[in-house]
Amino acid sequence: MSMTPRLDLRQSQSLVMTPQLQQAIKLLQLTNIELSAYVEQELEQNPLLERGESGITETGEVRGEGINEVASDALPQSEIDAAQSGDTADTLTRSGETGQDIDGGQSMDSDIDNDWSSDSPANDVGPSGEGAYENWGTSTGTVSYGGDDLPGLEQTLACEESMRDHMLQELGILIDTPMQRLIGVHLIDMLDEAGYVQGSFDELAERLGCDVSEIETVLVMLQGVEPAGMFARDLAECLGLQLKEKSRLDPAMQALLNNLELLAKRDLKGLMKVCGVDEEDIHDMVSEIRELDPRPGRAFNHDVAQPVIPDVLMRTGPDGSWLVELNAETLPRVLVNNTYYAQIHRATQSDKDKRYIQECLQTANWLVKSLHQRATTILKVSSEIVRQQDSFFRHGVSALKPLVLRDIADVIEMHESTVSRVTSNKYISTPRGIFELKYFFTSSVGGSGIGDGHSSEAVRQRIKDLVDAEDPKKVLSDDKLVTILKAEGIEVARRTVAKYRDSLSIASSVQRRREKSSRL
Repeated sequence: MSMTPRLDLRQSQSLVMTPQLQQAIKLLQLTNIELSAYVEQELEQNPLLERGESGITETGEVRGEGINEVASDALPQSEIDAAQSGDTADTLTRSGETGQDIDGGQSMDSDIDNDWSSDSPANDVGPSGEGAYENWGTSTGTVSYGGDDLPGLEQTLACEESMRDHMLQELGILIDTPMQRLIGVHLIDMLDEAGYVQGSFDELAERLGCDVSEIETVLVMLQGVEPAGMFARDLAECLGLQLKEKSRLDPAMQALLNNLELLAKRDLKGLMKVCGVDEEDIHDMVSEIRELDPRPGRAFNHDVAQPVIPDVLMRTGPDGSWLVELNAETLPRVLVNNTYYAQIHRATQSDKDKRYIQECLQTANWLVKSLHQRATTILKVSSEIVRQQDSFFRHGVSALKPLVLRDIADVIEMHESTVSRVTSNKYISTPRGIFELKYFFTSSVGGSGIGDGHSSEAVRQRIKDLVDAEDPKKVLSDDKLVTILKAEGIEVARRTVAKYRDSLSIASSVQRRREKSSRL
């Protein structure tokens, strides 16, 4: 066989991931807050992009509608569907928002005017739809309360003291020896968020060139700081420090701290034996333990819990149907200034500058189209989820139906990966509360009849209800739960019940019986 060079002509099909398609996929999986940050970055980099402050014209008409209207120069759906099988998904059109009547099946949209009028400085593309009209026409700004030299109100707020700063102050009061202060600073740096010392004293002694006994001496001194329980090495020591401050650390209490595993098992008889006390005393001792703080370091945790901001809003319509719309308050509104582009394009002389301006225009147009298509896709997926889980919103968790990504993807004619990206880290505000879109996708548990599948989440809720309502004298075992569920038409194995019970942090029947019989 001879090896010679030759030329062959072949035809093949392949999907090329263009930068525009990559951008659309990236935007689809972002939350509204992350999307706003991304758009702010694009506004800084692209001179042709402007922030849309108002979506209402002088005549009072809302501009920027038509979220379900696909632009003529967007990517064809066939190309996007092909990309979805390669872990890509999304379509590209204009930015926008609207409301949709689920029962009626009609969206409240109109086409977007893609051209600039002579008296309009920019092509405004923004949210629209029922519920969004009154949110338009407002802009955010800075409120001035005095002269320009005065600090803002947020600059006058007091700074919260951190755990490290507090401990350094206590260290300066308790210890005056330089070497012990150095050891104390290292011990402070070894504290975790709960206030426990983490790390090896042997390594610290080697690093500082001292004995472990010196470190333990400084540790005992620091264990006298406020709040009590700080600088403990385990839970028993933390509770013991707090009891010592209250002068309640007697031999019986110390024996209880040395056998906390028996307390976790609610083994009161075992505790009474090791502590040498009667039943009344053991109840009093356990009550004292309950009043202690197992994580004293949390007193310095000043992190403010951030509320979940829903991406989709759901409400009841006048006719009792469900109305679904995007949250206009968190959606960024952008526009492309074609007038400015025309001005600078005529004044540009060099080819390099013209190419830059052309790229900025193309990037701006694709961003607007990507934002619009993102809104369209999220609204379609959310609307179909609400339609299929209608019984949940009307009757509660017990009526939640089994649902998988394919069920939604087949109806809206999109790829499963698109639905997966849309439902990740996206939240919907409903009359029953705020839920992540992923919450509505649950596996199916078999029923007694054909096609009578039950949602795994609904089965979990039923198990929780049964345990909460059980008689303290007749605690339900896993086998008994299986019998009850089977009588209700839910075919579930005992190991499945045990798995669901563990996921709900429900103790076994033996532990529940001990707990309820001991009145703990």
